Amino acid sequence: MNTQDTKRLSMYKSLTVVATLTAGSFFSTSALQADELYDALSGGKVFGDFNLRYESVDQDNALQDASALTFRTRLGYTSGSLSGFSFTVEMEDNRIALGEGDYAVPPNGYNTGIYSVIADPEHTELDQGFIQYKNETLTIKVGRQVITHDGHRFVGHVGWRQDRQTFDAATVVYAPSKELKLSYSYIDQRNRIFGEAADLDAKDHLMHAAYKTSLGTLSAYGYLLEVDNNTENALDTYGVRFAGNAPLGELKAIYQVEYATQSNETTSADFDTDYLFLEAGLVVSGITAKLGYEVLGSDDGAAGFQTPLATLHKFNGWADQFLGTPAQGLVDTTITLSGKLAGGTWLAAYHDFEADDASATVDDLGDEINLQYVTKVAKHYTVGLKYAAYSGDSGKVDADKLWLWVNTKF
Repeated sequence: MNTQDTKRLSMYKSLTVVATLTAGSFFSTSALQADELYDALSGGKVFGDFNLRYESVDQDNALQDASALTFRTRLGYTSGSLSGFSFTVEMEDNRIALGEGDYAVPPNGYNTGIYSVIADPEHTELDQGFIQYKNETLTIKVGRQVITHDGHRFVGHVGWRQDRQTFDAATVVYAPSKELKLSYSYIDQRNRIFGEAADLDAKDHLMHAAYKTSLGTLSAYGYLLEVDNNTENALDTYGVRFAGNAPLGELKAIYQVEYATQSNETTSADFDTDYLFLEAGLVVSGITAKLGYEVLGSDDGAAGFQTPLATLHKFNGWADQFLGTPAQGLVDTTITLSGKLAGGTWLAAYHDFEADDASATVDDLGDEINLQYVTKVAKHYTVGLKYAAYSGDSGKVDADKLWLWVNTKF
């Protein structure tokens, strides 16, 4: 064997050794990664939420009274974490039960103009579907997701309805300490409560900062909203909020103050409005009493302060008479009492409504009573009864609504 053949044989041997070591390392690493992937998938969590609800609406107008018995199913899966990455998939379905579907959902055309509105359309859709990266201080989430801030007054999931609100978005949350959390979301689609036919393309920017103190949480935010429909419709809101509670002898004090400004650009005009919320309360012997004062301001009666991404049912009365703020604005003075009874919780509230910028025809906007009782049954089930009675004024009609539901989740 000549020198060249010897060198070639030596090279082949060296390459064989390198290839063998590389292959061994590759398969060893691949096997390890496969094991980690298996652990992440098998260590995930399956979850579900089932809600059967009856709702009736009786309004003093030309529409027929509405009634709905609907059954909502949510089933989902969240994987375990692999190098900080995980994913969640959740499907949602709502069906009319026992043929009890005499109601209207105007945004998707169901029985429009026949019955009063109950915003629970039949639908099957992806409720959530996102990839998430998370470490000790940073969370990044991309895909269809739930986004909420503070008390849902400006950004919420409208979880009361059978088709809750989610967003196609990218969200970054940075929490460098237990006290401070900063977040930013870009939304390119609002998946609203009326089914896919009524979803909206968007160019929304949500900025939020929260700092916890011993007396409560201080928040600051900027919500820059725009429906992507080739029209001028920018709705920019900036605000601050402080909410908390503190012991007061044998009592507990509850307090909240919030202020925001809003500019609304339309194709025909621009409007500037303000928002104010004040709340004070006491917890005495297990009974919570609160007095709230909320002003959704008006720009000289031409346009009212709007919160299109809010969980609106939570505010300004359960009869849902002010889902859109009147042009004259809205002042809502509320007294709320709540507590525990027979293993459940009860709540009673009274709302007094009036215009912020009254006109000759719009001044007193009526009042409303809300009542609710919720309790656990057989450990795994929640049963609730809820009632709202609105007495209208300034052209608004009386409305009575009743709900009865049973829910379970795992």
